[in-house]
Amino acid sequence: MARVAVIGALEEEVTLIAASLDNVSREHAASLNVAHGSMTTRSGDTIEVAATVGGMGLVNAAATTQFLIDQYHPDAIVFSGIAGSLNKDLHINDVVLGGTLRYLDSDMRLIAQWKPKTEEFHSDPQLLEIAEKTLNKLGVNHIVGTIASGNYFVDTPQKVAAVIEETQADAVEMEGAAVAHVAARNDVPALVIRALSDNADTDYEEFKEFDISEYANVAAKITIDIIKRM
Repeated sequence: MARVAVIGALEEEVTLIAASLDNVSREHAASLNVAHGSMTTRSGDTIEVAATVGGMGLVNAAATTQFLIDQYHPDAIVFSGIAGSLNKDLHINDVVLGGTLRYLDSDMRLIAQWKPKTEEFHSDPQLLEIAEKTLNKLGVNHIVGTIASGNYFVDTPQKVAAVIEETQADAVEMEGAAVAHVAARNDVPALVIRALSDNADTDYEEFKEFDISEYANVAAKITIDIIKRM
């Protein structure tokens, strides 16, 4: 793969990735600050990488994904960041790879009338295989699971129960399904990586003051290692 686009929702999720690039240039367009550079793979090849913070929420994620596709023509898109755990067998800093991504509060019978004509979305099998090998090498506990994406913050037992009932998800966040959706519309392989930062039980006002750097860096380091194995 010659070109990879990397997206995070928050600054902390992208800082380490951008800092790992060589020959970096900074580009500003479409309200995005894009770090554009290169990374050397373990086999000695060079991959062109464009990394940016897209912001929280489905529309921000979708707009960012489409912009990067149009501007940088990536061969793959990786979304890296944190999520709330819904799976009692998983713990903080474990990782959920988005084998399946589902929207919250969306009637997919209507949305699926347009390309890619599916009611759920999936990370690319080849990228998932690379990610699993990377996580096994790093000794990171992980699953290939289901991630739910919605435009509201899940922070109470009632919301958690509703999300699990609606999607049977292992993790919940606000962007992944939109990234996978837009990537599929454009026939670009995508991978969604989520390091678990809490159990979807942190009030938003508290979350705003929460230092997520440790958890975001877990996802970022994994993303860097995955790109180097492509």
